[in-house]
Amino acid sequence: MKRLACLLIAALQCSAFAAGAMDAPAQLRIGSKRFTESYILAQVLAQTAAPHLTQPPEVKQGLGNTAIVYEALRSGSIDLYPEYAGTVSLEILKSAKPLSLDDMNKALAPLGLGAAVRLGFNDGYALAMREADARRLGIRALSDLAKHPELKLGLSNEFIGRGDGWPGLAKRYGFRQQPTGLDHGLAYDAIAAKQIDVMDIYTTDAKIEQQGLFVLEDDKRYFPRYDALVLYRLEVPKKFPQAWAALKKLEGRIDERAMIAMNAKAELQGQRFDAIAREFLAGGTAGPAKERASLIERVFAPDFGRLTVQHLSLVLASVAAACAIGIPLGVLAFPHRRSRAALLATAGLMQTIPSIALLAMLIGLLGVIGVVPALIALTLYSLLPIMRNCVTGLVEVPQGLRDAATAVGMTGPQSMRHVQLPLAAPTILAGVRIATSIAIGTATIAAFVGAGGYGERIVTGLALSDSQLLLAGAIPAAALALISELLFEAAERKLRRLP
Repeated sequence: MKRLACLLIAALQCSAFAAGAMDAPAQLRIGSKRFTESYILAQVLAQTAAPHLTQPPEVKQGLGNTAIVYEALRSGSIDLYPEYAGTVSLEILKSAKPLSLDDMNKALAPLGLGAAVRLGFNDGYALAMREADARRLGIRALSDLAKHPELKLGLSNEFIGRGDGWPGLAKRYGFRQQPTGLDHGLAYDAIAAKQIDVMDIYTTDAKIEQQGLFVLEDDKRYFPRYDALVLYRLEVPKKFPQAWAALKKLEGRIDERAMIAMNAKAELQGQRFDAIAREFLAGGTAGPAKERASLIERVFAPDFGRLTVQHLSLVLASVAAACAIGIPLGVLAFPHRRSRAALLATAGLMQTIPSIALLAMLIGLLGVIGVVPALIALTLYSLLPIMRNCVTGLVEVPQGLRDAATAVGMTGPQSMRHVQLPLAAPTILAGVRIATSIAIGTATIAAFVGAGGYGERIVTGLALSDSQLLLAGAIPAAALALISELLFEAAERKLRRLP
């Protein structure tokens, strides 16, 4: 894996250089997780720090779950992000019990990290169900829920896997239900449609009251407090002293009512995260909610050009890198049946690694987020169709033509270059066509590591449970895939007409 990563880095060094140049040393980089509250808090932190910096801070929004955003912080790809005391204690530091802030900082210090600026509210985990069902079944607390194994639980994937999430909760209460994994935003739609009966919620979610959900009492006191704070690299106060002093003034400024109100503005009124943060910091109140833009307006919103360039760049660079690596490897492995089989099996294995897991591995291996890990992941996913079609195309070249090339005095390399590869070209091009289609769809994962593309809209739409925003990201990606298919179709027809 390390050798392949090094090879890919060499193939993508121009992109890596460009990405590195974008991260100026004096720029404060702020990350966020992939849910509404984290998006908003990242903007609050950025706008608080901005007047005290020589250049605007860079906000890397929606970097995924705790594992990815924490790895980005630890590796130095971001400088700070909003986190929660319970998550730091139980999930990051793997403590058996919640830690005080002092104990937390003692454990974080050897990692070069610190926790500070308690923002003033607790956003805890809880389970909730439709209020009418809770009343009908007499369910008030989690102990009551354990007596109803027939109820269907739909829980966020992160909650199911967290040490302070479902495994410990099920053990504490004796739950026998097997939960279904759902994105947190989609779970609200699922419970409203009665596809699930119970979901996990954050206690500051705006949709709890709006959808008439009843929050079940944690009567055995399983969940710790999740007080919001800032998790940061220890060099931040030294590198950005004035900005850090401004951030510390946020201590205790956001209570639970204020956070719920801000979440509601994003999820129920469709306001932008940066506008919500600006309004809060200015001490203002929301004016009348603006009418939501139409789907066409959201597709061609002001960020359309930027996202299109980012998405196209990711696709073209990754497919080009996969061609530069996959075609030579296919040619080299072609004469050796065992090597050929091993090479294709390895490329096939790469396809089975879930994209988020692969990104987390690459962030840990490379120590960066953004364009570089996204390009490497996309390149790995593009290798299989290119190598497989290269080998298949060469196998289909008639033996008689190979013998004829030898008979006229061609060497092996000359035969490959002037006879076999030109004859295999249509099949190789078909592999590149498949790889391009895969890359266009898979490039949406780039948003999970701050590399942009249409995935930004899809990720944000998931967080907000905004189907229109999801479509505003999916439609351009589908259109791009259709255009690429038409271009490849024309190229293949032209190639097959050549003598």
